[in-house]
Amino acid sequence: MNITSLGPTNISVSGTAKMDAIDISMLKKSLDSVEMSGDMITKMMEQSVNPNIGANIDVRL
Repeated sequence: MNITSLGPTNISVSGTAKMDAIDISMLKKSLDSVEMSGDMITKMMEQSVNPNIGANIDVRL
């Protein structure tokens, strides 16, 4: 077996693993950001709902 042929392959696999780890952590940060935005939108929608508006109508003739 030629040992010199294993060196670059090992380096490229290691580099690929590092890039995969970086990609995964970037995706996790992106997912966290999207979840936080979704939570904020949900809170805004909950605050905007007022069930008492429109329940009573004052009519005078």
